Amino acid sequence: MQTPFRSLLILLLTLVTPMLLTLSLLAGCQDQAPESSMADSPRWVKTATLAASSAHTLSLTGVLRARYETPLAFRVSGQIATRHVDAGQRVRQGEVLFTLDPSDLEEALAAARAELAAAEAALDVAEADLSRDRQLLEKGYLSRQAFERAELGVRESRTRREAASARVTQARNALDHASLRADADGVLIDVSGEPGQVVGVGQAVARLAQEGPREVEVNFPARSRPPQTGELLAGEKRITLIRREVAGAADPASRTWRARYRLETPLEERSLGDVVQTRFTLADAAAQARFQVPVAALDERGEGPRLWRIVEGEARPLPVTLEEVGRDHAWVSGDGLEAGQAVISLGTHLLIEGMAVRPLSEKETP
Repeated sequence: MQTPFRSLLILLLTLVTPMLLTLSLLAGCQDQAPESSMADSPRWVKTATLAASSAHTLSLTGVLRARYETPLAFRVSGQIATRHVDAGQRVRQGEVLFTLDPSDLEEALAAARAELAAAEAALDVAEADLSRDRQLLEKGYLSRQAFERAELGVRESRTRREAASARVTQARNALDHASLRADADGVLIDVSGEPGQVVGVGQAVARLAQEGPREVEVNFPARSRPPQTGELLAGEKRITLIRREVAGAADPASRTWRARYRLETPLEERSLGDVVQTRFTLADAAAQARFQVPVAALDERGEGPRLWRIVEGEARPLPVTLEEVGRDHAWVSGDGLEAGQAVISLGTHLLIEGMAVRPLSEKETP
């Protein structure tokens, strides 16, 4: 009886085992199918449309500067002995700012004076010899050639005395230059010299912003040439700006043009170095080339600013030039930009070129 039972059991196992294997394989495929479909499905992204800049103005920040900013330096080298001023201090013309250790300069003046005294004594001896030689010449005891030689000796001694006198003047001036004085009334915007520091001739130890006209320094984007005029916005007040100079080349690091504008009306309530708001009228071509986008749409990962657009269901980068940045929006320009063009406006730092994406506007459409 055991033999038929064993045969029946073997038959049942033979039939049931393939069925269990098939069911387990089907269950595994069902578990993996959602993950595979989720990985292959495009990501939903938020988009925004490019808006052409209707304003023909460019708003930029500028820095209030003095018309004349003079580096102050000693005319002689030496070690700084005293410092009498600090940065931001207002000074008057002729006021002592720094002094050098005068020891070496005093010794040089003493040596020059001794050299002058020696030259004067030599001149006195030469003139006395010439007077005696003249008497001998008149009596016929001295040749004409010897007398002319004596005259040349006097001229040489006189020239040596004049050279020694000039060196005394130079040494005296050098001692006077040991005190660095303000060239004009103004404000010290920078002071770098310190007591004990050894400085060379012409090495700047301070920077003086002189009293007088004030200007605004503005850096323009590389694609926008600084216009001739503009205006400074000071609350409700508008002050006309007249361009005085433009840098000869764009800054290689920031790719901006530095321009200086003269204020037509004094701005008394502001201090040097204050950041001010300016506004300039642009040419029509420059204004039409600018487009407004949300700040979040900009993407920059060391390759320059760019936007992302959807091309045939894939994310594609589009390089742009950043013209201006505000709190919520930025203004860009570049080839391939058109008004009304859709760009991805959120999460651009997560995008990869060729990634499958779909705009949320399609998801909301029934």
